[in-house]
Amino acid sequence: MKRQLARLLSLVMVLGLLASLLAACGSAPDLKENYPLESVNKDGHSTSYVYRASDQSVEEVADELASQKKPDQISSANSEHMFLVYGKQWYHLQQDPKKPEDTLVEVDSEEYVRSNYNSSFLETYLAARLIGDLFGSGGGYGSYRGYGSKDVYKPKQGTYHKPTDQDKKIAPPITVERKGQLTRRGNSKGVTDPGSVTGGSSKSDSGTSKGSISRKKGGSDFFNAPKPKISKPKTRFGTGKIGRRGR
Repeated sequence: MKRQLARLLSLVMVLGLLASLLAACGSAPDLKENYPLESVNKDGHSTSYVYRASDQSVEEVADELASQKKPDQISSANSEHMFLVYGKQWYHLQQDPKKPEDTLVEVDSEEYVRSNYNSSFLETYLAARLIGDLFGSGGGYGSYRGYGSKDVYKPKQGTYHKPTDQDKKIAPPITVERKGQLTRRGNSKGVTDPGSVTGGSSKSDSGTSKGSISRKKGGSDFFNAPKPKISKPKTRFGTGKIGRRGR
């Protein structure tokens, strides 16, 4: 009985591992809340979303994305333009000409690349075979060279605009997971709190006791709830008299 249970558990673990590997295969990086969405261009299935990576070079952003999930293809290191291809999503990393210390991360659908980019421009960075498979016998005749140069090399389809709330909901996720840190939402400066595991209880500014997370030796984390102060009830002791009624 124990052997059968052990085999069953091993089989479940193997199947879970295979499922996670298949889910990761060919998908784009699922990176959260680090890069704000700056601009959107949509025309049917032809979509382009632009994010800003502040104070990061093109090579740094490319390394960060590739370390999260290996792309199907990645161009050679370049300080101005790099491409990462994840299935049907093309990541065009480009140095912002107006703010060179920042990198613009443009996430384009295949249809957008096919309709707007010039194949000769793409062949400078990516394998000719990939470009040939994408364009086939048509497409690749646009003059577009990325959002950073959209005012000079205008896209054929659609126009860029500031993202609406609806755009933000359907935009591809493009953020970086930071280990050991908690990222506060709505913090424009990206201030993070270092994650920590401590023992004992902590107090807020108001002096109210809070619970804490402690680590057992060789075990998992557990939560210590705040212990309320309980005072002993006050009681009074007295002596009573028993009188006998007269008959």
